[in-house]
Amino acid sequence: MSWGPPAGNPFGGGAGAPQGGLPFAGVPPELAERARRVLDAEPEHPAPDVAFSHHESDRSPFTLRSFLRPVRGPALVALLLVVVETATLQAGPLLTQIGIDRGISNGDLRVVLIAAGAFLAAIGLNVVASGARISYTGHLGERLMEMLRIRVFAHLQRLSLDYYTGERSGRVMTRMTSDIDALTALFQDGLVNLAVQGFTLVIITAVLVWMSPMLALITIGVVVPIMLALTLWFRSASERGYAEVRDRIAEVLTDLAESLAGIRVIAAHNRRRRSVEVHEDIVDSHLHANLYTARVGAIYGPASDGVGIVGQAVVLGVGAWMVLGDRLTLGELSAFVLYLTAFFAPVQQLVQLYNTYQSGQAAVTKLRDLLATDPSVPEDPDAVTMPLIDGAISLRDVTFAFEPGRDVLHSVDLDIAPGETFALVGPTGAGKSTIAKLMARFYDPSSGTVTIDGHDLRSVTLTSLRSQLGLVPQEPFLFHGTVRDNLTFAAPDTSDEDIMAACRELGIDDLVARLPAGLDTPVFERGSSLSAGERQLLALGRAFMARPRVLILDEATSNIDLAAERRIERAFDTLLANRTAVIVAHRLATAMRADRIGVVEHGTITELGTHDELVALGGYYASVVARWESHAGEQVTP
Repeated sequence: MSWGPPAGNPFGGGAGAPQGGLPFAGVPPELAERARRVLDAEPEHPAPDVAFSHHESDRSPFTLRSFLRPVRGPALVALLLVVVETATLQAGPLLTQIGIDRGISNGDLRVVLIAAGAFLAAIGLNVVASGARISYTGHLGERLMEMLRIRVFAHLQRLSLDYYTGERSGRVMTRMTSDIDALTALFQDGLVNLAVQGFTLVIITAVLVWMSPMLALITIGVVVPIMLALTLWFRSASERGYAEVRDRIAEVLTDLAESLAGIRVIAAHNRRRRSVEVHEDIVDSHLHANLYTARVGAIYGPASDGVGIVGQAVVLGVGAWMVLGDRLTLGELSAFVLYLTAFFAPVQQLVQLYNTYQSGQAAVTKLRDLLATDPSVPEDPDAVTMPLIDGAISLRDVTFAFEPGRDVLHSVDLDIAPGETFALVGPTGAGKSTIAKLMARFYDPSSGTVTIDGHDLRSVTLTSLRSQLGLVPQEPFLFHGTVRDNLTFAAPDTSDEDIMAACRELGIDDLVARLPAGLDTPVFERGSSLSAGERQLLALGRAFMARPRVLILDEATSNIDLAAERRIERAFDTLLANRTAVIVAHRLATAMRADRIGVVEHGTITELGTHDELVALGGYYASVVARWESHAGEQVTP
C-alpha cells in the first residue's frame, strides 16, 4: 500500500497511486517541475511574531468604527486620493461649458483646444489618482482583514470547550469565512466607493447651485424627496433581507460541515438521498432569502432610474426655456444636464452600496456577538505561574452542571497521591470523563475546588497548568501534516533521536518503521489515512512526548488491538514512573493495573479502593468482575 510521497519528495509518487484508501494527493510527475518553479518564485515570508494571551487586550464592543480605528492615519491618505480622483472626474462638464460658450459660440478654436487639452489632462490625472487609490486602499483593506482574522481566530482559541459543544462548527466557520469576506467587500467596495460617490454628490450639488439656482432648486426640491422616500423604503426592506441571508448561509455551511464530517455514517446507513433532501431544503431557504433581496432591488432600481429620467426631462425643458429667454447659456445648460446625469448616478450608487453596507453590517453584528463571548473557564488576571508539580490531585465537594439545575457531578471528594495510577470506572454517562476534564481545567466546577499540589486550578495560569498535563482523549485527533509534526505537537523542538527513543519506550517504534516515509509520512486531515488504532497509538505518543507531570487517559486504549494494548501496558510501568496518571477505563484489564480504582455512579464516587478491595466489597465493581469471569470462563487476577 502506498501512503504518499516518499521521503525527500514533496511532490509525491506516481500519478493515481492510492494513499491509505484515498485519492492521490500529491503533484503528478509531469507537473512537478512546473510546481518547483512556482515554489522557487515564491517570496520569502518571515516567521510570524505571535504574542498570544488568554486575556484579550481589546474588550470594547466590535463595531465598524473600532474595526477601522487602527488605520485612521492611512485612511486620511486614502481620503485625499479620493478627493483628487473625484475633482478630476467632475472637471469634464465644466470644461465642456467653457468650450461651448467661450470657444464654439465665439468661433475661438484656441479656447476649444485649451478646454479639450485640459479635459485630457484631467482624465490622465484621474486615471493616476484612481489607480493609486485602488492600490492603496486594497493594500490597506487586506491588512485590516489580516488583523481581523487573527483577532477572531485568537478569540476562538481562548473560548472554552463548552462553547464548541454548544455551537455548531458550520456557524463558527461562517464567522471566519463569509462574515469576514462581507467586511472585506464593505471596506474595499463599500466604504471607499461611499467616499467617492459622496464627494461626487457634494461637488456636483455645489456646482449645480452655482450654475443655476432655479434649476438646482427644481432638482433638489422635487426629484430628491422622491428619491429619498424610495431610498428609505429600500433601506428598511433590504436590512431585513440581508439579515435573513446571513442566517441562511450559516445554516448552509453548518449542514455542509456536518455532512462532510459524518460522510462514513451517512454512507453506511444509506442516508445519502435523505442528506441531499435535507440540504436541498436548507439551500432552498437560502434561495428564497436571496430572491427577496433581489425583488427589493428590482423594484428600487427601475423606480429610481425612472425618477432620474423624469427629472432630467423636466430640467431640460425648463433649461431650454431659460436659454431662449437669455437667462442661461447653451453651454451652461449642456454642462448642467451633464452634471445632472452625474448627480443621479451617485445617488443610485449610494443606494446600491447600501446592499454591501447591510451585508457588512450584518457581519459586524455576528462578529460582535462572537467577540463578546467570554470564556467560561477564564484565566484570572492575578493568576500565578504554577511551579513544577508533584501531581497530588484533590477534589473537594465538587459539583458540576453543564446546564443550571441538572447536575452531572455532585459532592465529589477525591484525593490522588503523587505518582499514583488511578482508574475511574462506571457505567456510561456516570461522569467519569467529566471528572478527568475538571482535573485538566477544561471546565470549572459549579461549586467546590479542584487542586493540584494544593494550588486551586482557578488561581494559576492556564499555560503553566496545561504544559504539565498530558491528555489522550477517547477519540484521538491528528492534524494534517507528518507523523513527526503530530508526535511533537506539544514539544516541537524534539530531535528525531529523542522522538524515536520515546517511540521505543512507548512501544510504537515498529509502527513508525512500517510507514513508507517513517516520521515524514504524511497524515491527512483528521488522520483519515491511518486506522483507528494507529491514530490512537500516535495520540499516546504525542502525549508522552511532552513528558507531562500528570497524564490523563480517557479510555486511550479503546481502539487498540489486544497485542498493541499489551505492548503499551508493559510500557506503562516505565512511562508512568514518577507521574500521576488518571485513567478513564471501560476495559477491566486497564482498570486492574491501576494502584487504586474509583467507581463513579450517578455523578458521585460510590466505591474507592484497590482491585481486591473492591471485589471484596461486593458492589458495582465486583459485579463487573463477576460478569467478566462468567464470560471469559476464568478468574480475573491483577
